[in-house]
Amino acid sequence: MFEEISISDLGVITGAQVRLHPGLTVLSGETGAGKTMVLTGLDLLLGGKADPATVRTGAAQAVVEGRVLVAAGSPVLARAQEAGAALDDDGGLVLVRTVTAPTEDAPGRSRAHLGGRSVPQAVLGELAEHLVTVHGQQDQARLRSPAHQREALDAFAGAAHQELLGRYREAWAERARLQATIDDLTARRQDLAREAELLRLGLAEVERVDPQPGEDVQLAAEIERLEHAEDLRAAASGAHAALVGDDDAVDDAATAAGAVEHARRLLDGAGAHDGRLAELRDRVAEAGYLLADAATELSSYLQDLQADPLRLDTAQARRAELASLTRSYGEDVEAVLRWADEGGRRLLEIGDGDERVTALAGQRDALDARLADLARRVGEARREAGARLAETVSAELAGLAMAGASLEVRVEPASELGPHGGDVVEMLLVAHAGAPARPLGRGASGGELSRVMLALEVALATSPDQGEHRPGTFVFDEVDAGVGGRAATEVGRRLAALARNSQVLVVTHLAQVAAFADRHLVVTKSRDGAVTASDVREVTGEDRVRELARMLSGQEDSDAARAHAAELLEQGSVAR
Repeated sequence: MFEEISISDLGVITGAQVRLHPGLTVLSGETGAGKTMVLTGLDLLLGGKADPATVRTGAAQAVVEGRVLVAAGSPVLARAQEAGAALDDDGGLVLVRTVTAPTEDAPGRSRAHLGGRSVPQAVLGELAEHLVTVHGQQDQARLRSPAHQREALDAFAGAAHQELLGRYREAWAERARLQATIDDLTARRQDLAREAELLRLGLAEVERVDPQPGEDVQLAAEIERLEHAEDLRAAASGAHAALVGDDDAVDDAATAAGAVEHARRLLDGAGAHDGRLAELRDRVAEAGYLLADAATELSSYLQDLQADPLRLDTAQARRAELASLTRSYGEDVEAVLRWADEGGRRLLEIGDGDERVTALAGQRDALDARLADLARRVGEARREAGARLAETVSAELAGLAMAGASLEVRVEPASELGPHGGDVVEMLLVAHAGAPARPLGRGASGGELSRVMLALEVALATSPDQGEHRPGTFVFDEVDAGVGGRAATEVGRRLAALARNSQVLVVTHLAQVAAFADRHLVVTKSRDGAVTASDVREVTGEDRVRELARMLSGQEDSDAARAHAAELLEQGSVAR
């Protein structure tokens, strides 16, 4: 429930604060006083599109702030917490919307805040679904639309019907995806066949060559060694001779190992007289061991090293095979193996084009059968709900000065299934006893549409199937347009009845409607054409009588108008 709305520099409003309470609150005022801007501000808080042109001339930005009380466990609370919003201690949630004025350098921009946290505009729109139901004169035009009539019927049918309809829509979306895949495969059949053939050829070539992980690197090292076998032998042999000498050598002292051994012997005897020299002797001995180990490994290397022209030819031929793969399928053997793995999966995905299309068509046909069953059940639920809705709305119309009028809800099979089922929903109005049933889109006047819309809203709000899931606040913008006299009085009476369990805000020009309000707010224009905080006030007592008199006759001091106003207030107090 909304507690208050504050508006600054929006349209003709410089600053206004609207305090709201449970029950029925009406907002009245002369044309151009700023009633529409109050609803524009509310629309901004509910995630509506911002228009920088609505920023008051000369102001840098418009600011709208609202505070709502959020019940524990409500969807609003869950979404607000998900967005990181903070609530007041009493469960109040603050919504803020700012709209900057356009300048030569930049267009105007809009920002939204929820519970002190900056949020996308869409988040406020998500909350609006659970906070407020808004009806204006444009909604009367939408009520003429068969799609809007179907939506109203589905809403009245209840939560179980909505769940069934959701399953139908999911199945319909899945069928659309299947059909799109079938159409794509059919259109690209030749391209896919060509792609599959190239994949088969490539995978066959990779399978024939059978590359192993790291094989190209190992081959490169082996070929490098075989191509320089003689140079490697000469280097290793010379190094071995330098370390330990040839087999025919007579003087070991001429070798590195012999020289180190001679040094060790020289230090061995003297080391007994100096500890430091003994340490150096040990290090020289360690160098001798290292030289001996290196010589042994060089000898083993020379034994293994062989010039093998046949093996060189084989290795080079193998490298050529691998090169043919890397030229086509990857920069190295690892890349080729990855391509083969991905290509195999892609080939399975493509499969036989005709077989896959046939399989998908089978899935689509099975889904068509499921859709037909769901559509039948949705249609049955709509017809049952349509009968109840027609009865409920017809009873409401009788209380809205449309005695003898009734609503018919027809649910006929459509020529084919669609995203919303297989039904054509049409609402028809019997304007009076004996009159033919005519579609709302063609046969209802503006005043009749206003009352039908109000009757529908009352029916939705009081439906035991889903009334508790409806937002707790209703906003009606001149829902009484085209209505007058006794009909206007009955509209006020029904709005008061709706407000017994809901918060209702009504913008009206009719005193007959305003008389039923629990609170009456008046918007007046100041001398400079702006609306300030003092220009939005609650009227009571004689002030309220004068405002109703002004609404009745345009003359707030007329004795006749004031008497009529007092009489209307008396009727309203009895109804409340």
